[in-house]
Amino acid sequence: MLNYEQRYYHDGFAYVAGVDEAGRGPLAGPVMAAAVIFPATFENEEINDSKKLTEAKRNELYELIIREAISWSVIAIPPEEIDHLNIYRATQKAMHLAVARLFPKPDFIITDAMPLKVEGSLVLPLVKADAKCLNVAAASIIAKVTRDRFMMDLDTIYPQYDFKKNKGYGTKEHLEALKKYGPIRGVHRFSFQPVIANRDEQLKLFL
Repeated sequence: MLNYEQRYYHDGFAYVAGVDEAGRGPLAGPVMAAAVIFPATFENEEINDSKKLTEAKRNELYELIIREAISWSVIAIPPEEIDHLNIYRATQKAMHLAVARLFPKPDFIITDAMPLKVEGSLVLPLVKADAKCLNVAAASIIAKVTRDRFMMDLDTIYPQYDFKKNKGYGTKEHLEALKKYGPIRGVHRFSFQPVIANRDEQLKLFL
């Protein structure tokens, strides 16, 4: 069971937030960041790094997290802003905004290795925090489930890219679709390779 936060509750911090992201690597779709505060006494043996869970388990735990959390939030930064800022800064911005939406305000924040500056809060950027901290693992689940659902909705508009399966990542099928149809403004990240290599291809939605 993940319980890294307990040392900070024991030190007198009342609201420890976990922050994580989903979608830094894909060629399409937003990057999302989530923040979660659980009660200090909350325990759950199933919550873990979202990458270690099945889709069904993530969806099940998503409902539990939003029901049991004191506060939670999730923020999306769209592809155009990712291109403008770069993916690192866009992810950092998403995390800042996710924390800003929490109420009550956390007095201690643990992120998955991302440095943040939050006035009035101590911040610990911890490597592999989603595999050590309950709140960060919960945030990883919220971010992952929310983003996956977004990409599945996007698949209904642009089925030729098979977003329901690849979630925007550069799979062989996605790369082939990019070569055939070209990327879509507002959907693909035009600062990423191989989107750049195919940006002059004409999008042919009705072939």
